[in-house]
Amino acid sequence: MSRITLTPELQDDYQRRFTACVIRQERAIEVESLVDAIWAERNRYKKVGEPLNIPWFVVAALHQADVGGDFTVHLHNGDPLTGRTQHLPDGRPAAGEPPFHWEDSAIDALQLRHFDVWTDWSIAGTLFLLEGHNGWGYRLHHPEVPSPYLWNASTYYTQGKYVADDTWSETGVAQRCGVAVLLRRLAERGLIKFAITGEPLAGPLLRYDETAISPWTEALQRFLNTLPGIYVRVDGRAGPRTSAAFRQFAGVYLPSDPRDSMPD
Repeated sequence: MSRITLTPELQDDYQRRFTACVIRQERAIEVESLVDAIWAERNRYKKVGEPLNIPWFVVAALHQADVGGDFTVHLHNGDPLTGRTQHLPDGRPAAGEPPFHWEDSAIDALQLRHFDVWTDWSIAGTLFLLEGHNGWGYRLHHPEVPSPYLWNASTYYTQGKYVADDTWSETGVAQRCGVAVLLRRLAERGLIKFAITGEPLAGPLLRYDETAISPWTEALQRFLNTLPGIYVRVDGRAGPRTSAAFRQFAGVYLPSDPRDSMPD
């Protein structure tokens, strides 16, 4: 389905970015409005996603990113529902007669893209599928620019975009909110949950460990650096300085810190 494989390193990259994602302040109202609109139409998205075993919020994010949330056009390419698609992919849906219901056309679009055979709906699996759907040009040829299809409206993205197929602009700026940003805000509001893959979490997400690199520790370090008088390196390693800074904030060391059992 793609030219890139979802390796453990790539899984970690998606997880880290999603965990530390910050929505740009100047886009916050816009993002909130989009999330409100998505939530209001969740039942329509469920009608499309549930028969295909696709989470409704993935359908919603695609709908916003690809056609601006317009229910009068085909999800395939934005052509009007009053007829079959005229642009690539043309002649869709092949079955039925126009005008088409949005839900029927959307199901056809997702099946055509093989979204219905995907099974990994974890954070990493979802973002991998969505990035591949838009194309791997950013990751392969411009890795210095995180894909705006995922990250636009977050602090990860500033400028640089493909303005046409194989045509790159250093100064071009994407307009539509990234799908990962929409999903992040939906998650922040407690409206969605991703599937959990791999082994169940053993113990707390945050624990003292000088060797392992954790996205949860990286997020903690970024937070601790916002507090007055605390300066820690953001490297994802929960070593003695990070644990001491956590104690300065919370009154206790991180779990498993050997100093935790020592008398003051």
